[in-house]
Amino acid sequence: MPERELTLLTEGRVELLGRIMSGSNATFLAELSCGDDSAWAVYKPVAGERPLADFDAGLHRRERAAYLLSEALGWGIVPPTVVRADAPLGVGSLQWFIEGDLGEHYFTLYEDSPETHGALARIALFDYVANNTDRKSGHVLRGADGHIWGIDHGLCFSAAFKLRTVIWDFAGDPIPEALLDDISPLATQVPADLAELLNDAEVAALQRRVQRMLQERVLPVDRTGMRYPWPLV
Repeated sequence: MPERELTLLTEGRVELLGRIMSGSNATFLAELSCGDDSAWAVYKPVAGERPLADFDAGLHRRERAAYLLSEALGWGIVPPTVVRADAPLGVGSLQWFIEGDLGEHYFTLYEDSPETHGALARIALFDYVANNTDRKSGHVLRGADGHIWGIDHGLCFSAAFKLRTVIWDFAGDPIPEALLDDISPLATQVPADLAELLNDAEVAALQRRVQRMLQERVLPVDRTGMRYPWPLV
């Protein structure tokens, strides 16, 4: 994680600017400040989570785990994300805010910007490894610098296979060797900082998904036609 982002996310004063109303759980835009430096972050407190039947409370840990997975792979998909216990509404995740065109999302990027297809296909593989249950189109962003990001990973890493995503345009495409090389270490060993945020069954399931991808060597195909989130955007 770059030093500036690390300092602000882990040490900066957190001030709530307002609630982001698009999510089902309470999510806030926050300003981080440390000395003369400041930036925005997205804050998701445990206290604002809606109870779910298939995920335990504490989705902030999965947000952090997704960032750690992205970093372990060297893919830079998930913005820097930390867990803070001293935030205004209690423990939760703080994620670096990505500035970009809010009118862009997966569907527009896929249709209008073919140069992004490699990055989008990589997110499709990431979502399979992470078992993302909620990859809506609006959870894919292009930053002001052109970098493609994925956000909203609270519903990831279930031990039961729950993949739901809008990214099916690359289904069945061969996975580049470089990406297979990146994921291959996870087939036998999940980094300790990531594993400690999951339970044993979730860690074992992650390893099995990687093992399957290393065998099949193509991006997942939805043979049911039902593995979509709702709403799509």
